[in-house]
Amino acid sequence: MAIQREIWQDHIEGNLFKNNEFLLASTDAGQFVLQGKVVHIPQAGALPNIVKNRSSLPATVVQRADTDITYSLDEYTSDPILIPYAETLELSYNKRENVLSEHESSLKQTIADNILHSWSPAGAESIIRTTGGTVTSHLDSTTGNRKQFVSKDLKAAQLLLNKQNVPMENRYALLSADMFQQLTDDLNLTQYRDFSAAYNVKDGVLGRLFGFNIMMRGTVLSYTNDTVPAVNAYGATADDADNDAVICWQTDALERAVGSVKFFERIDDPTFYGNVYSISVRMGGRKRRADGKGVVAVIQATA
Repeated sequence: MAIQREIWQDHIEGNLFKNNEFLLASTDAGQFVLQGKVVHIPQAGALPNIVKNRSSLPATVVQRADTDITYSLDEYTSDPILIPYAETLELSYNKRENVLSEHESSLKQTIADNILHSWSPAGAESIIRTTGGTVTSHLDSTTGNRKQFVSKDLKAAQLLLNKQNVPMENRYALLSADMFQQLTDDLNLTQYRDFSAAYNVKDGVLGRLFGFNIMMRGTVLSYTNDTVPAVNAYGATADDADNDAVICWQTDALERAVGSVKFFERIDDPTFYGNVYSISVRMGGRKRRADGKGVVAVIQATA
């Protein structure tokens, strides 16, 4: 029995954000996707100048210069998987669905990791360093000691966003498992009780502190240990002195867009003696402001 392509396409699209709910804490630009692969957003020009108690007439006539924002969505494809003919007879539909779900899970993880890199803060004005006590570096392939991520560091991120006039509502912070452990170890009993009151597993929120909805995943981003740290490329192995980072943002500062989602199948392939399946998803994201405001990285400091 063949797998229904339409059902799988809907299933993939409906589950793209499962276990990566942090992606939903951004502005959805899906309505601006053209032909499933390009985002095209008309961008309004500068706001008009306002004069108090205007005394000189006629006022100067200006024309608003509108621009367009256009960027291509990345295409993510799974390696084709073969289910031999003998197994199509022996395996139940649920078993085949389970095999393909593993491919879908890997695809979602790769997409989430890459969009995180598209969202990564850059520049000294968007970076804060940790200030806590000494802990052992936890990133693979790194050595030495780092300063713990503590509540005071998250408060510093709050201050930086406040100074940027970023709205107070809908702020989020994404922590790696290790940095989350460091933060909760720093909280006293009263802070932890207040922190946990915002727990909402459905939306991926584990707590709330200094106006940030706290979210967690296994890994987030790693940065170099330069004077002005730079994010490591996707898939790159961290150097000995590199550091883990916490990303803090407000939803209007970041953007995501889902394009075409396709599920491919070839039934009774005569060269492979079975059925061949693969998945293709187009998706992308960006920082919405050219100056990078609205998103901050709290990066480990060397102890």
